[in-house]
Amino acid sequence: MEKLPDNTALLIVDVQVGFDDPKWGQRNNPHAEENIYKILQHWRHLNNPIIHIQHLSIKSDSPLRPNQPGCEFKEIICPQQDEIIIQKNVNSAFIGTQLEKHLQEQAIDSLVIVGLTTNHCISTTARMAGNLGFQTFVVSDATATFNRKGADGKLYSAEEIHDVSLANLHQEFATVITTGELLK
Repeated sequence: MEKLPDNTALLIVDVQVGFDDPKWGQRNNPHAEENIYKILQHWRHLNNPIIHIQHLSIKSDSPLRPNQPGCEFKEIICPQQDEIIIQKNVNSAFIGTQLEKHLQEQAIDSLVIVGLTTNHCISTTARMAGNLGFQTFVVSDATATFNRKGADGKLYSAEEIHDVSLANLHQEFATVITTGELLK
């Protein structure tokens, strides 16, 4: 993998306690948070930009509602005082937020995206980042998702959803890489 520019921002999307709620279903990649932590520690060591994205759901039955325990960041990736937190209430970290403006002000044109969930907020944010002209990388083993039922009632495994979501992003909106490739 090519060396990333020094000002490449790490975008940690929605790594929140509420995603531990069984309501989401069966999850893939139980080691995603450990990989996110490794990447986060590496970014902190390099003193590169880190941005935490926090989902504030407007749905009354969501564990990610503000002022609920599920809305909190998971302890393993809690932001430090100097790290930016951007809050959103839709899938994209760019819609209704200051993310794009912040990236432009900091002359950041390259992003590494990790977090939850692959087929929702990771995919939507990566697609928009690519369309906005950012060099975008999604770390496959530092993302995860849940099983889903299709419109026809067919159940798709979390691994299927994850793999197809990453395939849809790769070489179109982002470059999909692994934690090992990134940290080399």
